[in-house]
Amino acid sequence: MKKSIGAKTIVFPTPVFIVGTYDTAGKPNAMAVAWGGICCSDPPCVSIALREATYTYGNLMERKAFTISIPSEKYIKEADYFGMASGRKEDKFAAAKLTPVKSDFVDAPYVKEFPFVLECALLQHIKIGLHTQFIGEIKDIKVEEALLAKDGSPDIDKIKPFIFNPANRTYYGIGKYLADAFSVGREKK
Repeated sequence: MKKSIGAKTIVFPTPVFIVGTYDTAGKPNAMAVAWGGICCSDPPCVSIALREATYTYGNLMERKAFTISIPSEKYIKEADYFGMASGRKEDKFAAAKLTPVKSDFVDAPYVKEFPFVLECALLQHIKIGLHTQFIGEIKDIKVEEALLAKDGSPDIDKIKPFIFNPANRTYYGIGKYLADAFSVGREKK
């Protein structure tokens, strides 16, 4: 029997996105964001939700662009730090000893050391309540070459991204391969 636990901000899996923006002076900033995911296939788009109080919110509204750098497990401390500190008060890239790189396609920086990057132009935004949802059109994806599969697609086992558990505020690695999508279900047809 299922037990009701009420309305909460819990869904599994929840990504760990590091959102990169420039401020009005051109200083790079990065913020950890868990509320987000792919939201459209054509054009390819991703959404993130931010509180208006964040430094990144103002940067994104000003520059109309952002990146999403997906860290590997070995950068869990740096990613967590990006969610704890404010770019208003400190240079998070310098403190984390990571390198901001100017995107080739949008006016935003990404994290050089993180293996997977989405470069996004702001398509639209909508205030929902405490958060505003930003929809970014993916202009390019960059992946470390050594982390690509034989077919040229990103290899999740090599990238080793991790996820956030909002229920108890913990991080988890990605689990084992289970089956091919849009294939294993054919047994039920």
